[in-house]
Amino acid sequence: MMGTFAAMLAKKRIPTPAERFRADVSGDIEAVDGVLKITRIAVRYTLQLASDKRDEAQACFKTYLPGCPAAQSVIGCIDITHTLEMTDR
Repeated sequence: MMGTFAAMLAKKRIPTPAERFRADVSGDIEAVDGVLKITRIAVRYTLQLASDKRDEAQACFKTYLPGCPAAQSVIGCIDITHTLEMTDR
């Protein structure tokens, strides 16, 4: 997911080096019919960028999931939530 989002940002010339872009991921594992199953994944992106790029970054964030192979592989089986926190660079 992070890679797909970063690729979309790169197309808008928004750099994503490790010191400016990160994802913190957590999840829930529950017993479903006696079998442990990942039921939820929460992704919190943090991105430092030029203030004039915020709208473009937000547009990328709103549209990257349909083109993300990882997300599309599990949507419907695992609840995915994601947030984006942007700070000025």
